Amino acid sequence: MKKAFLPFLLTLLLFPLRADEGMWPLSELHKLDLRSKGLQIDSQEIYNPQGVSLIDGIVQLGGCTGSFVSSEGLIVTNHHCAFGAVQAASSQEKDYVSDGFTATSRREEIPAKGYTVRITESYRDVSAQVLKAVKTGMSPLARTKAVEKRIKEIVADAEKKNPGKRAEVAEMFSGKSYVLFLYTYLKDLRLVYVPPRSIGEFAGEDDNWVWPRHTGDFSFLRAYVAPNGEAAEFSDKNIPYKPRKFLKVNPKGVEEGDFTFILGYPGRTYRHMGAAYLSYEEEVRMPTSAQLSESWIAQMEEMSSKNPEAALKLSSRIKGLANGSKNYRGKLAGLQRLGLVKKWREDEKRLQEFILASPERKRLYGSLLQDLENVYSEIRNQSDYTSTLDSLLRSSTLLSTALSLQEAAAERAKPDIERDGPYMDRNFPRLRAGLELSLKNVYLPAEETFLTERLIKAASLPSSQTIPALAPLGKDPDALKAFVSKVIRETRLKDPVFALKLLGQPPELLTKQRDPLLQLAGALYPTYKKLKETRQKQNGELDTLYAKFIDVRMEWMKRDFVPDANSTLRFTYGRIRGYSPRNAVTYEPLTTFAGVVEKTAEKPFYNTPAKAVELWKAKDFGPFASSKLKDIPVAMLYDMDTTGGNSGSPVLDAKGELVGINFDRAWEATVNDYAWSSLYSRSIAVDIRYVLWVTSRVGGANNLLEEMGVTGN
Repeated sequence: MKKAFLPFLLTLLLFPLRADEGMWPLSELHKLDLRSKGLQIDSQEIYNPQGVSLIDGIVQLGGCTGSFVSSEGLIVTNHHCAFGAVQAASSQEKDYVSDGFTATSRREEIPAKGYTVRITESYRDVSAQVLKAVKTGMSPLARTKAVEKRIKEIVADAEKKNPGKRAEVAEMFSGKSYVLFLYTYLKDLRLVYVPPRSIGEFAGEDDNWVWPRHTGDFSFLRAYVAPNGEAAEFSDKNIPYKPRKFLKVNPKGVEEGDFTFILGYPGRTYRHMGAAYLSYEEEVRMPTSAQLSESWIAQMEEMSSKNPEAALKLSSRIKGLANGSKNYRGKLAGLQRLGLVKKWREDEKRLQEFILASPERKRLYGSLLQDLENVYSEIRNQSDYTSTLDSLLRSSTLLSTALSLQEAAAERAKPDIERDGPYMDRNFPRLRAGLELSLKNVYLPAEETFLTERLIKAASLPSSQTIPALAPLGKDPDALKAFVSKVIRETRLKDPVFALKLLGQPPELLTKQRDPLLQLAGALYPTYKKLKETRQKQNGELDTLYAKFIDVRMEWMKRDFVPDANSTLRFTYGRIRGYSPRNAVTYEPLTTFAGVVEKTAEKPFYNTPAKAVELWKAKDFGPFASSKLKDIPVAMLYDMDTTGGNSGSPVLDAKGELVGINFDRAWEATVNDYAWSSLYSRSIAVDIRYVLWVTSRVGGANNLLEEMGVTGN
């Protein structure tokens, strides 16, 4: 496999080396002197642009990461990353969500509906090509549209020259640098082994984002391809994918102080965004989102407690909202604890003094910080209106589906290159699959409750922010409730077959249906289209400003920066290490099954399978106990730099062997997205010894250990 180095990354000086900080682009590994940190293999074994290396065994799976662990396409990732597929495959008769799933043969493996994986093949800097589309004097909206169109052209050209591959352009620094990534895209994923929920999600939200953890957050899937080796949709004729590289599993694991590293696809960090952005996040967006999520969670949990159908259909939605809400609460606590907004503002005050100290810098950047403040002030002023529109769609799967149908009708009438991304030919099958999956989980009482609630909220907006399509509905809560009840009762979009038949059909055909929900979505569509253009305009302004912001900050600080995480392949390293979250409290870096037994109780998520407890009491640990702890290690703590998207990332030891699967951060580390610290930034993985013990001893899937080359006796 050939990989092109990133020219702009090769010139980076990066941050002054700080032992464990950084989500490093792979082309920078040669600068890190990893041998002196504890790595026992050559860095080319991690990343080799001219041959096969560990990164060839790493995949992006949805919004998570996974790893090949056998030559037969076996992938290990997190339980929560596979949860949507498990839910989709479940029914009240076959409750894989609660009971777990084991395929004793390849024939028993079941489709992971809607799931794909992608493997990074190559990447190259295309900044000059993208920015060539930007012309002097362009309006911010025109700039955004020009950049989007140019990116689509670059992607289309790359995919034409590389049949069967998938291309994506990632923005590395806002408005400044762009990289074209080429991927192998696999579309036939199947569930192989999923532990019971009481293991895979042990302690539920009580333990989420905290330490100590005792969660067996892992699952196994398998990738399949057509008999000729090409990516293909699900078919009984498909065969297991043969990866160029798969990770060797180290069943002995690691102990406190050991060197470790992670390869993965971290989602987003925001370390170069400025105080105006961070203030908006802390004071407006995150509190609003968390409050709404918590309200919906409480109502859905109440529905689920009374109805098994609701419990199954709402489980994934509850899980996602709860995870996001708790993450936001952790970030808010971290921002306040660190006083980060105040610190960033103080830094920017000194930056402004630096700018004004030079006539040339004053000319180029004199109003820069105020201009950023002005954009975020505009966003703040619109936030009640925009969040209402956003939450209106989030409230109802049926309404969001109806709007997608309206948008598809408009977009599919355009030439492919001019369509919004989801409606382009290359993405349209994925859109269809996503809609099909979401419609399966529609629970009508939740639809009615949340849509009514959001319409009442919309009716309370000031007259200057009235949503035109909703004005005729009035402001009376009882009337709005009756309207929603009638719309939900009469819409035919409850039938997924009917809804999907309309996807991509022309507007006039949608009008002929006389469906009340389609009519509501059709009336709302111009408002959402205008909102999108407003955001494109703001993004155009911010791209221009942030490009300058990065330039002047690098000049001021006399160094270049590592680009923020953006779902592209990155490297981070550190050690198995505990921490002290507050005075007189010290956390050790490894938990054991003794802690599982201590927490086990007759209540949801804590009800550990009796078989596991009996095995532990009998000290039937096999070869998977820690010689130091005299027990089965369950979870591990380390000081590597991770964020969302690193879920499922392999934790590798000094020899590059798999010793854990990253799944979370500690509460204090949720603020990692904005700032990293060796004092409090800790991430959490399930220990490979627990994975192997549960899979073989509890799940009886010894065949998987054999496939991974591990002896379970």
